[in-house]
This record gives sequence, structure tokens and C-alpha cells, in this order.
Amino acid sequence: MSTSFFVAADWLIEHSDDPEIQLIDARMAPVGQEHRDMRAEYRAGHLPGAVFFDIEALSDHTTPLPHMLTRPEAFAVAMRELGINQDKHLVVYDEGNLFSAPRAWWMLRNHGVENVSILAGGLAGWQRDALPLQKGDVPLPESDFNANFDPHVVKKLTDVLLASHEGTAQIVDARPAPRFNGEVDEPRAGLKRGHIPGALNVPWVDLVVEGELKTTDELAAIFRRQGVDLHKPIIASCGSGVTASVVILALETLGASNVTLYDGSWSEWGARDDLPIETA
Repeated sequence: MSTSFFVAADWLIEHSDDPEIQLIDARMAPVGQEHRDMRAEYRAGHLPGAVFFDIEALSDHTTPLPHMLTRPEAFAVAMRELGINQDKHLVVYDEGNLFSAPRAWWMLRNHGVENVSILAGGLAGWQRDALPLQKGDVPLPESDFNANFDPHVVKKLTDVLLASHEGTAQIVDARPAPRFNGEVDEPRAGLKRGHIPGALNVPWVDLVVEGELKTTDELAAIFRRQGVDLHKPIIASCGSGVTASVVILALETLGASNVTLYDGSWSEWGARDDLPIETA
């Protein structure tokens, strides 16, 4: 494992009877694949005992922006109804591309869960090892969950505008380089091409290999090459706040401590007519 934030499948098997470990399936359809029914895919086969952590359903639906954090009180109620206990060791996984598990990891940690890990390799790695799957839902009794959310971990548009203009924080954009550079259209309709002025591009896929992070040496080299200073404040951004969490996971693995998330990300910035935009 490249980081203590991950556990391996063989470790999970060794601890399969541990009542203090809870499995969470955080699979999510990438933009452009919204036609997929992720809950149906979960029911068709998931790790034994895993509950479905529906990032889309757990988002704030009072805003047109995708995947925005909901109120802490609403999140806590949803966790209690799912049976997720904040005092247990939560192990999160996704399809195996490390696309959405980091977002679930970030959400849980910042709502007061102290012990959250990601399954290296995710579902794909589990299936490659021919390990057992379970079908259907996993009904659990209602749990204890009291959200202890730190609002300072999330930045709003005005915070990012100030950071862009004054240089008070580095803005690290996790989108692929062609989107960051304004060379291709955004997958979401109505968004402009380009990036926030002064932002640095660290595509999330460059940080990942086979469903886990690359080695710490490789990660450090990538951030250094892109001009990111780990000792200065960083605001992570992406298309809708999901893959920015991969960047946050990598940065925290490297010991960066002042890392926050622009939850609106390009879905908010790129939709506005009154904000500055840069292209390559």
C-alpha cells in the first residue's frame, strides 16, 4: 500500500468477522454515464455486508449544482438510516478506478468519522481475486451518527475568487489537461472551456494506478512538476467536487495539512458569465 489510508483485500478477508469494521459501497457513475442505475448495479453484486453509499442521493438537491454537500444534520440522518456507525472502522470502495471512493472518504472524515479507509483495487480488484459477492440490499438497524462537520474544509466561490486574485492559496484542478486547457468541451452542457486564473493542473488520473494511489515518491514528483507547494494552502477543484477528493487524498498522503475543497468547482465557475477564465 502506498498510504495508510488504504487497506488490501487480504487484510479485509482476515478481518471479515470483525464487528467493528463496516463496508461501504460508494460506486458512482462518471459524468456522461448518468444513464447507469448504480443502485441496481450494487444490488447485482457487492462485497458481503456492504451498504450502498449513494453520493448522488446524499447531495444537496436544493441547488442546481451537482454533488454539493448537504446539511450536516441531513447527512447524519441518512447515515443513521443506513446503519453506518461513526465509531466503527469504515472501509469504502468503488468500481476499482478510485473515482468516487475518495469523495465518500472525504465526506465521512469531515463529518466526524475518525477511522475511514479505502479498499485498494476496489470492486474490480476483489473480483480479479475471485472473492465472494453478495446480492441485494443490506438492511442494518439504525445506528448512532452525530455529524461533527468543520465548515472550514469547504471553500465557496468568493473564497476561490480571492485566492485566484490575491494568490492567498494555490488552486489545484483535478480535471484532465484538455479540459483544463480549454481544448475540448466540458461534458456538462452550458459550461465554458478553460480554468480558474492561476490554477495548477494535476489530473486525478495521473495520481492513480489500479485503484490505488501511486507511490509517495511518484505523487511528490507529480505535484512538484506541476508547481504545487505542499507547504502552502491548497484549494482542490475539479468538475463537480468528486475527483478533487482524489487530489486531497494524495496531498494528505504526502503530509499536506492546509487542503480544502471548492465544492462548486467548474460546474459553478464555468457556468457564470461574470468570472474570469484562462485557457492554455
